[in-house]
Amino acid sequence: MKISLITVCYNAESNITDCLKSVKSQDYPNLEYIIVDGGSNDATLDIVNKFSDIISILISEPDKGIYDALNKGIAAASGDIIGIMHSDDFFAQSNILTEVAKAFITNKADLLYGNLDYVNRINIKKITRRWRSQEYDDQLFLNGWMPAHPTFYAKKSCFLTSGNYDLRFKSAADYDLMLRFFYKTNYKKYFLNIVMVKMRVGGKSNVTLSNRWYANREDYQSLKKNLIPFPLKIILFKPLRKIWQFFR
Repeated sequence: MKISLITVCYNAESNITDCLKSVKSQDYPNLEYIIVDGGSNDATLDIVNKFSDIISILISEPDKGIYDALNKGIAAASGDIIGIMHSDDFFAQSNILTEVAKAFITNKADLLYGNLDYVNRINIKKITRRWRSQEYDDQLFLNGWMPAHPTFYAKKSCFLTSGNYDLRFKSAADYDLMLRFFYKTNYKKYFLNIVMVKMRVGGKSNVTLSNRWYANREDYQSLKKNLIPFPLKIILFKPLRKIWQFFR
């Protein structure tokens, strides 16, 4: 089973080395690693080229943002399974992709997700939040839950059937894709109950209050688009579900 792993980057010289090292450390042999760079003008590509031995495909050209870049990576992917590793993030252990492949095969899964730790941007050994997921149930989405996007893996056939990231959304395209893949299909979902990824704090949708407001509005639009019942309730519940992550 081939896994296609996509990293999107743009002027990521400050953090991408940790990401690349963690991919190189993976002990799973059948990996297609795809880098999609938005035309960086810093040292990002110089760093990436130092890891050319693990990179299967490198695309470097201007794009319309992170989701457009992800769609380019998905289009280029030839693996049975597609996953994402953001340039700020890194694998928690060297056996994560081996565990992912094993879980897909053993459980005949179509979709997979797991746990995630948020870490300090400077001191990556300092955990600031622990995102712990649970076995899937449709009611979870109706109560403000969603899987941790950096832990999400899916068969390529799911993208061919259910579509890629919707570029009409600037910050909620990942949430929109999750709604389509998890809530609106009968794909077999599997929860891999391990910490898969370490994620630096400070994501795009959480940088400022105005960004958070815009992200909530886009979440609402995605819920309406996908005909999910009680969208306002879900928007209210989403941040409440995250509070306990700070106290684990």
